[in-house]
Amino acid sequence: MSVKELAKTPPCSDMSLSNYLWSDKPDENKWADCVHCGMCLESCPTYELTGQEQHSPRGRVHLIKSVAEGKLEVNEQFMDPVYACLDCRACTTACPADVDVGGLIEEARGQIRQAMPLKGWKGMVSKTFLEGLFPHPNRLNALGGVLKFYQKSGAQTLVRKTGLLNVMPRHLVEMEAIMPEIKQSVRQKYKNQRVIKAKGKTKHEVSMLTGCVMDVMFGEINDSTINVLTRNGNDVVIPENQTCCGALHVHSGDRKMGRKLAKQNIEAFKDSDKVIVNAAGCGCMMKDYPELFHEDPEWRSKAEEFSAKVEDISKYLHDTGYEKPDAELKTRITYHDACHLAHGQGVRQEPRNLLLTIPGVEMVHMPNADRCCGSAGIYNITNPEMAGAVLESKMQNVPEDVEMISMGNPGCMLQMAMGVKKYGKNQQVVHTVQLLDWAYQKEDEERGRA
Repeated sequence: MSVKELAKTPPCSDMSLSNYLWSDKPDENKWADCVHCGMCLESCPTYELTGQEQHSPRGRVHLIKSVAEGKLEVNEQFMDPVYACLDCRACTTACPADVDVGGLIEEARGQIRQAMPLKGWKGMVSKTFLEGLFPHPNRLNALGGVLKFYQKSGAQTLVRKTGLLNVMPRHLVEMEAIMPEIKQSVRQKYKNQRVIKAKGKTKHEVSMLTGCVMDVMFGEINDSTINVLTRNGNDVVIPENQTCCGALHVHSGDRKMGRKLAKQNIEAFKDSDKVIVNAAGCGCMMKDYPELFHEDPEWRSKAEEFSAKVEDISKYLHDTGYEKPDAELKTRITYHDACHLAHGQGVRQEPRNLLLTIPGVEMVHMPNADRCCGSAGIYNITNPEMAGAVLESKMQNVPEDVEMISMGNPGCMLQMAMGVKKYGKNQQVVHTVQLLDWAYQKEDEERGRA
């Protein structure tokens, strides 16, 4: 549905009495404090673009509550505004009562997916990727091998020159154009090594979530994460039986698969004291695991114990102390707040402080730095026009005189890289931890030459 069509979607009208029919219903405690004050409106990208109440946070809360009260049905008119939400959590940050709109949206999507299962090509794509690919590391590594061959064999150049990409939807062509260079995943690199030892004296032992997309598409970021952790006295454990965090499944409404993956990760990391995550969306999802089990006290207790261990790499380094690099990088940089890091986990200043300790790095403020970029998991695939409009607004805020845009989430990196290319900019999109790793590497090189 286009942005214009979305804006014209009429509000749901009263129909025959209905209610949520399945367990794991939207939690009324989450909407109880919403007084429809409107403080959330300016924070919402979809309301900003459409100007429609049902596409605002308070409008969506009202719709979700109305279905629970039997005033509305779970149908297309209810589904459209619920699935048009970016789930960026900016509304909760803006809300004086901290209403958990994101949690309500995800619970409502769970009901919608059971009432209206995906069919046709959408159902096939969901089953193929969300069920058949992301939860299976071996299959993901195989896909990584195919993509690497595509890039290295000359096939990518041939496909681009011959125009074969023209048969694909425009937004997928744009995504192919900014595909990062595929390198070896850390799970393959360290498959025979249970613990990656600290460089020097061991201070802590931490476990690391490698992720699914992160390890296949951004293996070098996982490498940088391990390099930085071991440089700072951490033994790093990569549990073999860890899996996808389940964020994409829960965002799409498949809470059953989300719980299955959550259980696997809770078991995989049960002996860990700290679980380090370098992807904002994954970290936010894993901290939200208890919400998936609000009807299962036993697993909720386990999920609460697990989620307390989860920490973003930038916050962990900031809180435990890390070696400040001596080497200069000499670059002007701006920082984008990934929604699920800033709004979802409350991590804002830590990555900025980390960047500012690197000699030569000059930070330039980005207006509305915590405004969504439009990635939102796979939102840029399922809602390309709305995601494109959100991205255009975001790119207008990127300072012209910077060389790099730093952030802490792979989805944002792909989306922002697409924006850089589409709007004729030339900034390099980087993960925050990469810059610290590069400074350490330069420092080692300079010491080696001394």
